[in-house]
Amino acid sequence: FPGHEIVGEVTEVGSKVKKVKVGDKVGVGCMVGSCRQCDQCTNDLENYCSKMILTYSAVYTDGTITYGGYSNLMVADEHFIVRWPENFPLDAGAPLLCAGITTYSPLRYFGLDKPGMNIGVVGLGGLGHVAVKFAKAFGTKVTVISTSINKKKEAIEKLGADSFLVSRDPEDMKATAGTLDGIIDTVSADHPILPLLSLLKPHGKMVLLGVPNKPIELPAFPLITGRKLIAGSGIGGMKETQEMIDFAAKHNILPDVEIIPIDYITLQWIAL
Repeated sequence: FPGHEIVGEVTEVGSKVKKVKVGDKVGVGCMVGSCRQCDQCTNDLENYCSKMILTYSAVYTDGTITYGGYSNLMVADEHFIVRWPENFPLDAGAPLLCAGITTYSPLRYFGLDKPGMNIGVVGLGGLGHVAVKFAKAFGTKVTVISTSINKKKEAIEKLGADSFLVSRDPEDMKATAGTLDGIIDTVSADHPILPLLSLLKPHGKMVLLGVPNKPIELPAFPLITGRKLIAGSGIGGMKETQEMIDFAAKHNILPDVEIIPIDYITLQWIAL
């Protein structure tokens, strides 16, 4: 993605830069700045800093607007650079700098990364298919939850999911009730949460990554009776992002991508 999943080669470094050198392959993700002093920043959680600076369409510390991957040349603080693993493809790997860390981080933070756990992934889009790949690499059993049976073949045969659940099928949902340790919900379209909560075991955790237009209807009783947790998560800090990309390289986790020329994007924007 051109705006905030950027990979390339270092062409120049400042005199005090220690992390990278000219010729190194690097990446820049969703953020290029933070205050570096608050509790979040000092605990490697720059993504939750109140002064976090986005890679594009934000105001940088010098007052200029960030353009991120929409520029033909980018200057970034070395702290917000990700060192790219050797022999890891730049083009196919780039989306991990957003979709990868956005799914890796909650799996790790909420303890949904233990072998043998049963993890549900709601939605099989950009985030969803990467969530399946990371969850499988952690050794969990993955159930893809979708409104459409059409994605079953892709989920099972291509991505290696263990099972597929159609959320609109009452019998399917009833049979799977109380079996999942955690759910990663990647869907940004409006959708009911209550049926998904029924799939969780007691003490199960549901993490929201998508941003639906309407506020979520959240009944208290199903949470209370099973001591269940609903949480949210957004990207990750720089330390964890580096950890994620190294893990992806080790386990050969790559998103499914389509490579298009940059002028195609320009034409699409004009058309809009």
